[in-house]
Amino acid sequence: MIRVLITDDEPLIRAGIRLILNSADDIDVVAEAADGREAVELARSHRADVVLLDIQMPVMDGLTALAELRRAAPGAHVLILTTFGVQENVLRALSEGSAGFLLKDSAPAELIGAVRAAAAGDAYLSPGATRHVVNSLAAGASAHRAEQARRRLDALTERELAVLELLGEGLSNADAGRRIHMSEATVKTYVSRILAKLHCDNRVQAALLARDAGLGA
Repeated sequence: MIRVLITDDEPLIRAGIRLILNSADDIDVVAEAADGREAVELARSHRADVVLLDIQMPVMDGLTALAELRRAAPGAHVLILTTFGVQENVLRALSEGSAGFLLKDSAPAELIGAVRAAAAGDAYLSPGATRHVVNSLAAGASAHRAEQARRRLDALTERELAVLELLGEGLSNADAGRRIHMSEATVKTYVSRILAKLHCDNRVQAALLARDAGLGA
């Protein structure tokens, strides 16, 4: 079972998310938190596998809580709950190691899929929402940052660059494999190599780096 902690200061939002997640046989909502400080305490005590974390909350905001969670509950994968209106916060969250982010108006199936992906160690990249935000953020990259990103990507082989580009599109390992005629296991191996070569903690950071470098633009 995937143990999930829901964090949002709005009770109705938490109730809706709980209802959706409880419909999945492999997901167990173990706790709910109304602010970031409570989320850190509950993630540790309930040994949560995945933490759904809102950004704007009282007492302790989501970005501060994210940093605390990395120390207090390093085994927990954090999915940020957000809207398009906080793109600068999303960039900071991804750069600090969150497993991705999910829009609050996402379809139920997407929410369940995101939790499963995060629990499996595959940072969630929504094909639509995440690509929109990543592209928007990358568009503001400075020339210096873009040059640095291109230099880092020089370490990758042509095949690794092809896989990285698909990560930037938000494809899962299975979908990427179908696109470039590889098995899912082979794609997973390539992803591990890419993260190691680029010194990235997760797929989202690698995708942002690719966008900074203009890969797939």
